Amino acid sequence: MEDGALVMGVDIGTTNTKAIVYDPAGRPLAKASAGYPLYTEAPASAEQDAEEIRRAVERAVAEAAAASGRARDIRWLALSAAMHSVLPVDGKGRPLARALTWADSRGQRQAEAIRQNGGHGLYRRTGTPIHPMSPLVKLCWLREARPEVFGRAARFISLKEYVLHRWFGEYVVDHSIASATGLFDLERRTWDAEALAAAGVRPDQLSALVPTTCVLTGMHPDCARAMGLSPDVAVAVGASDGVLANLGVAAIHPGVAAATLGTSGAARLVVDRPLTDPAGRTFCYALTENRWVIGGSTNSAGIVLRWVRDHIGLPPASSEGTAGSGDAAGYDALAECAASVPPGCDGLLFLPFLAGERAPYWNAEARGVYFGLSLQHTRAHLVRAAFEGVLMQLNNVVVTLAELAGPLREVRVGGGVTKSAWWRQTMADVFGIPVAVPADYESSCWGAAALGLFAAGVWDALERVDDTAAIRERIHPDPERTRVYQAEMTRFGRLYETLKGEFTALAGLEGR
Repeated sequence: MEDGALVMGVDIGTTNTKAIVYDPAGRPLAKASAGYPLYTEAPASAEQDAEEIRRAVERAVAEAAAASGRARDIRWLALSAAMHSVLPVDGKGRPLARALTWADSRGQRQAEAIRQNGGHGLYRRTGTPIHPMSPLVKLCWLREARPEVFGRAARFISLKEYVLHRWFGEYVVDHSIASATGLFDLERRTWDAEALAAAGVRPDQLSALVPTTCVLTGMHPDCARAMGLSPDVAVAVGASDGVLANLGVAAIHPGVAAATLGTSGAARLVVDRPLTDPAGRTFCYALTENRWVIGGSTNSAGIVLRWVRDHIGLPPASSEGTAGSGDAAGYDALAECAASVPPGCDGLLFLPFLAGERAPYWNAEARGVYFGLSLQHTRAHLVRAAFEGVLMQLNNVVVTLAELAGPLREVRVGGGVTKSAWWRQTMADVFGIPVAVPADYESSCWGAAALGLFAAGVWDALERVDDTAAIRERIHPDPERTRVYQAEMTRFGRLYETLKGEFTALAGLEGR
């Protein structure tokens, strides 16, 4: 990279797009964000307007570029994006409907049908669990529920593909986003013929497959001008937000995992080959040609803590201006409340499946459970049990990764709820291994920018990210508390297996 040149990382997330300008050493110079709505009018739906997304992306890029004061020095732009979106477009690239996002779960019946008809074989080849989040399942739902839209569609693309097509007039999809569709053969790196047949789509209705390091040039001058960028700017197609979060915190080495706890949660580990789970508990997505990310996402994270804050909260004398306020102070006060009772909550256990669950159970029918309530339990016990349940569920994913790829020596954590010191210590105690807190929380933006530098040839190896990923704090587990949680994890797993059939029965009652 020539002297003074800059790189911008852009993360197209579920509720907003973030854009950050970096110098070659990874120091952030300017940032901006732009939000957009998630449409949930129909039960289990979660849709977004592609044009609203594109405008937000361009607004965030323009504002970050302007804030840097050096827009003309931005030589590279690299993209991160949320996975699993499906957008039907006509022959001119115009949306025929809103995009279905990862959170849209209307395809539960279609997912079950695929599971019963060779679904495990599809998972082992594609790395995407058979679940309503999967674009494979979404396409099946769209074909059955909206046949007029499905029949008119010239192509089915993701939201990132839509933005890139508007900028360059090309339909391309990186191996990372493609590997999260349930339609991509991990070993052959091609579209999977059986998966396409199940979805009812042709290869020519999908974008051209490219490596995550693919670079596009020749941006439409009007688009470049609207963002304040040089028309010569080069855009690295990039990857998905999850795998780039690992890269952004340098969790790309054996034994070093990354965990994110925001509205939802995830734990991920980089491996050197496609690796799926015989039991179907994890995903496998591409990072680069020789790096793959295995992991699992959980619905049981910030969404559960928000429910606790809003509906259990603190005693009235302590709650004013905190638990109901919606700011960080509310969660800090809840953590303080939880810390007043011992680990294990005197036998009280919480299964945090308020929104169904993804990894490692992949059970959309699962529901939340408090188990073991007695007269000795207080509001503080209810709060702490919920917090512990969220972490034990995430630890189920961490343990699964260790089973598949070998022991873990550290988990690097990020996400809003990890800002609490008590929360970080409890996380280390539940995991039983050290937890490291990176200095920069915007790991997907920096991961995209780092991949862009590698794609540009400025970096000769992705390991250069080690020089930029500062660790602010390392927290070591308390052995005694870890022993308590190991016993609780056993009870947690037993309770889920005992109630699994009841969850299915309850789902039948809910549908009456």
